[in-house]
Amino acid sequence: MPLPIEDYALVGDCQSAALVGRDGSVDWLCLPRFDSEACFAALLGTPQNGRWLIQPREEIREVTRRYRDETLILETTVRTDGGEATLVDFMPIRSDVPDLVRIVAGVRGRVRMRMELIIRHDTGAMFPWIQRVEDGIIAVAGADALHLQSGVELSGECDLAAEFDVKEGQRVPFVLTWYPSYRERPEAIDPEQALEENERWWRDWSSRCRCESRWRKAVVRSLITLKALTYSPSGGIAAAPTTSLPENLGGGRNWDYRYCWLRDATFTLCALMNAGYLDEAKAWRQWLLRAVAGDPRRVQPLYTLTGERQILEREAEWLPGYEESRPVRLGNGACRQRQLDIFGAVIDALYIARKHNLAGSDHAWSIQQALVEHLEEIWHEPDRGIWEMRGKSLNFTHSKVMAWVALDRAIKALEASGRKGPLARWKKLRRRIHEEVCQRAFDEELNSFTQAYEHREIDAATLLIPLVGFLPPDDSRVRGTIAAVEERLITKDGFIARYDTRSGVDGLPPGEGAFLMCTFWLADNYALGGREAEARELFERLLETANDVGLMAEEYDPHSGRFLGNFPQAFSHVSLVNTAGNLAAGGGGTQVRREP
Repeated sequence: MPLPIEDYALVGDCQSAALVGRDGSVDWLCLPRFDSEACFAALLGTPQNGRWLIQPREEIREVTRRYRDETLILETTVRTDGGEATLVDFMPIRSDVPDLVRIVAGVRGRVRMRMELIIRHDTGAMFPWIQRVEDGIIAVAGADALHLQSGVELSGECDLAAEFDVKEGQRVPFVLTWYPSYRERPEAIDPEQALEENERWWRDWSSRCRCESRWRKAVVRSLITLKALTYSPSGGIAAAPTTSLPENLGGGRNWDYRYCWLRDATFTLCALMNAGYLDEAKAWRQWLLRAVAGDPRRVQPLYTLTGERQILEREAEWLPGYEESRPVRLGNGACRQRQLDIFGAVIDALYIARKHNLAGSDHAWSIQQALVEHLEEIWHEPDRGIWEMRGKSLNFTHSKVMAWVALDRAIKALEASGRKGPLARWKKLRRRIHEEVCQRAFDEELNSFTQAYEHREIDAATLLIPLVGFLPPDDSRVRGTIAAVEERLITKDGFIARYDTRSGVDGLPPGEGAFLMCTFWLADNYALGGREAEARELFERLLETANDVGLMAEEYDPHSGRFLGNFPQAFSHVSLVNTAGNLAAGGGGTQVRREP
């Protein structure tokens, strides 16, 4: 059985990433990029679905982990009766092909170590052909080849093992390199030189962070995590490096998050730009413009890392799933859904970029205008909403609010730029949408905005109403909505659910954890509404959910203290950065996108 989700840590090279457990096992790694097939898939099955384990042969007395300060270099220190050793894991920033480097360093005494390498290409399904070479082995299956560079003697035919001693001051390196099987094997890297260069690269990157608040350490760790989830060749950001980690243990709420979502644009741009990372923000904006270019009627909620549209969803029937949570999904069928809020997300993102002096262009404006014109035709239609419901399409409140945001930001951009455009028509539609939402989405008896028109369910997405400037934070309807969320969606200790899954609105069996992003939104509302002490208390409680190396999943179960959902989750870390900025600015920071 795999470890609890919170017992994993991330290493990556800004194109792919590995999850390393507290037990020294790499249980998840997709190569050459986040959305490729995995060569280690034990996370969603058993060791026989692929893993790379390095740990003491003797009984382990204590395990501690940390990242080297302001880097993505993981150090796992193990203590045994015989001594102490540290396992150093990292992926060098890629120049050609990806490498995963593991160095066993002796700290004290002598420790007997064991290594187990089980490679299964095609996400746990394909046994490779193993060839021994002078410095290790090569494993080939189809187009994928892996070269293990090792100085210790390896035993085994397909599944490989080794035992070796490491004593104080000694270092035993391993390097695993992926390359296309039809190419020549690349030259092996020097692991110690790569470690030095990697540490320097990450510290240089982290030093650019402009955050000086009391939460700098957590903010920098979140920004490093976001950078690690960036696909550097395109500028896209994966929502998470994993698929099918369940939102409900043993259930079927298991989704593939190794793609780029348009709605992430606004939050991600806010987090990056306010922290001083304009190059990454520019790259993300360019990815955004490329992804949505073309026929606006074909804009979809998510794309691949490089902007491709076709993302087929299938089931990996050979994998039992994390803690028997089936099905394991590869690909995400939500790409074919209608989600109206993405229009607001895209246009708001471009508006924010201009406010941060990222120069616009005629091309960007043409795309924006085409999107607004298409939205004029479809805004009134039902959709699947921000939560990508797999049930019936509805007139979701958040979707309509974000349609208003699209019009509002387009109008402001038009007024600021002096460009020609249908200003009067857009203002009329903006007013119409606002009036309709206030009339049809607000329930007088509940004194709250509801999940959808003429529905009585409460939805945490309505917390965004004051954050995007649809209504001021002191509006009685906003205060009533916050109160309704507190009454109906708080699960325990202030953590809130997205909505009541027992309603059946999503077409799935009920049950999931508290959504960390939504709980950050509640803290933002507290800060914006002058409830600063409550905002800080809730934010501090959120920080305490991070695991021992500062990472967060999508969801959290406050009853069991366990993570749920894909991990680490970009949106959770984006929300942490943005809420820290709001609190540092006393609730009036630029992270909150409220317009005056």
